[in-house]
Amino acid sequence: MHNYKKIHLTGICGTAMGSFAGMLKEKGFDVTGSDQNVYPPMSDQLKRLGIHLLEGYKEENVAYNPDLVIVGNTTKRDNPEVKYVFEKGLKYMSFPAAFAEICLKDKTSIVVSGTHGKSTLTSLMAWILDYAGTSPSFFVGGIPKNFEKSYKLASGNYFVSEGDEYDTAFFDKRPKFLHYQPYHTIITSIEYDHADIYQSLAQIIREFENLIELIPKEGSLTVCVDCNNVRDIIKKANCAVDTYGFSKDAKWSGSIQKIDEEGMEFSVTYQGNAFGTFSSSIVGEHNLLNMLGAIALANRLGISLESIRGALKTFTGVKRRQEIRGIVNDIIVIDDFAHHPTAIEETIKAIKRRYSKRKVWAIFEPRTNSTRRNIFEKELGTCFVHADEVIIAPVFRPEAIKEEERLNVDTVLKKIREQGKQAHYPASVTAIIEKLSRETRKGDVILIMSNGGFENIHERLLTALKATMK
Repeated sequence: MHNYKKIHLTGICGTAMGSFAGMLKEKGFDVTGSDQNVYPPMSDQLKRLGIHLLEGYKEENVAYNPDLVIVGNTTKRDNPEVKYVFEKGLKYMSFPAAFAEICLKDKTSIVVSGTHGKSTLTSLMAWILDYAGTSPSFFVGGIPKNFEKSYKLASGNYFVSEGDEYDTAFFDKRPKFLHYQPYHTIITSIEYDHADIYQSLAQIIREFENLIELIPKEGSLTVCVDCNNVRDIIKKANCAVDTYGFSKDAKWSGSIQKIDEEGMEFSVTYQGNAFGTFSSSIVGEHNLLNMLGAIALANRLGISLESIRGALKTFTGVKRRQEIRGIVNDIIVIDDFAHHPTAIEETIKAIKRRYSKRKVWAIFEPRTNSTRRNIFEKELGTCFVHADEVIIAPVFRPEAIKEEERLNVDTVLKKIREQGKQAHYPASVTAIIEKLSRETRKGDVILIMSNGGFENIHERLLTALKATMK
């Protein structure tokens, strides 16, 4: 067992690292941290938590010889703090390894993994368990609105974690989720992503197989069988398996009865028999799948139908997932984290169903390591099919991608226009804001999709829309 008192985090301002720093502080450790990207909201959160934040990476930041240095996954071997740690022989760990050792011991670990829907499903699973009175701990890569923070340490037996397939640290290239001691695991989907670290889909599938092989026979695996890549690896499981989806052979299935601006109503069946009817303020078939996954595992854990129904009804979603950022002159501005072609299509489809009588503008920023490259060029040309009008933002930091590998936005626009849609490629975020404030009309919906800050487009757009009303 560890005997750490003083812990330093190198790269503390990452979402996961910042949240982990908060957990460590709550557990009574003396916590310091450093980063070169120190700005709100994470800098404010750390200050609020009373964590000493150092700007820039310097040898002196760790010269007080902490008992443990946690190295973030974007930190390189030549980092001055890492060099000092190695020279002095200080104890160091990756965030996932430290998280497992310090937080998951003596807990029943529930790991939510997959290409899509992880943050929503992790948040929903935590909320169902919380609503049912089991007092779960959780850790998620977003901010669940029901809790208003990205983690919670509680007295109950369950610890629900978002299991990311991204690599762990420069000294450990395995996915983070392999550290999380999975007892109950959910896999939502497996698609090609993270082109900067994975050469092929087969490589990603192998890592999910490794995850499944870690589940003890007393545990369980809950999977969406609508995804063939998931279906193909179930045989690796040495534990109970629950399946969900719209496929005929899924044990858990559901259908939407009604969607409107208030939310959706849906019915759920288990092995062909009616299980119950539910309502939720979050909408879309992709969210129904998330709910089916959560219902399946909650039922296995003995949570009552009444508690499941109440939790689904009161679940308010996750920040940056179909989040309404403001309404000006009945123009609704929505923020969403969608950054993979599948997620983009499903999100637009859900928004269009919810606001069926309104015009939906889809604004997308190619920002991830995958969407800035040309590997999804074809898919990006077809995933805006449910939008009424499309704007593609400038590729984020294009100079970081070799020209022959870079996304060709003109190719994408041509494909979208072939579907009879208007598609635009303004030169800057300012130009996008000017266009929208000039051309949107009362009743329109503006859906903005990016996995980053997008130059604060949401607030700037709302300000510009207000100015046009004067």
